[in-house]
Amino acid sequence: MIRLLLVDDHPIVLEGLRSIFESSDDCQVIGELTGSVDLHTRILVRAAELDLVLLDARMPDFDPIATVRALAATHPPLKILILSSYDSPEYVHGLINAGAQGYILKDEPREILLSAVRIVAAGDMYISPRVARVYVQRQRRYNEARDRLIELTDREREVLRLVGAGYDNEQIGNELTISYDTVKNHLRNIYAKLGVTNRYQAIVFAFRSGLISLE
Repeated sequence: MIRLLLVDDHPIVLEGLRSIFESSDDCQVIGELTGSVDLHTRILVRAAELDLVLLDARMPDFDPIATVRALAATHPPLKILILSSYDSPEYVHGLINAGAQGYILKDEPREILLSAVRIVAAGDMYISPRVARVYVQRQRRYNEARDRLIELTDREREVLRLVGAGYDNEQIGNELTISYDTVKNHLRNIYAKLGVTNRYQAIVFAFRSGLISLE
């Protein structure tokens, strides 16, 4: 039997999930958790008795990445399947990197949900096809951005990094000890090499390429 913990902030969703798993012959719902009060700790306390956590990743006052990372570190055999309405590639990337073994969308049919639980419980990865498609597209854009980034000189990369950090041209000149006109020339070269036309697009590129991060 696959021993499951269901975590969602909507009781009606938990009721529907429980009904799905009670109709199967190889899944057992060990517990359900809802609400946001000390949810991280409550999940960790239950981890030792489980095979898999089905985790809603968007709940009030809850950090899913921190929880997934803690579960992966303290209970390596435990499998984590994310249940979400969001297919943002950045969101998926963060949770998978933290240690989740699967990501399924809430609008998938019950048969797909059961199949995903069995696949993840057996030790394989499962990602909803729609999410995978978006994720692959994001990786393709990222790779293309990295390829274009290689064309920049070291000085141009530094200028782009400062643009992404919010510096204006005068501040960039002061930081790099170069003239205002030299900054403008570097920006023209950067725009041409990256195939962008303005500062905003250059900032987006800097994030996509990994040159700068939100941190």
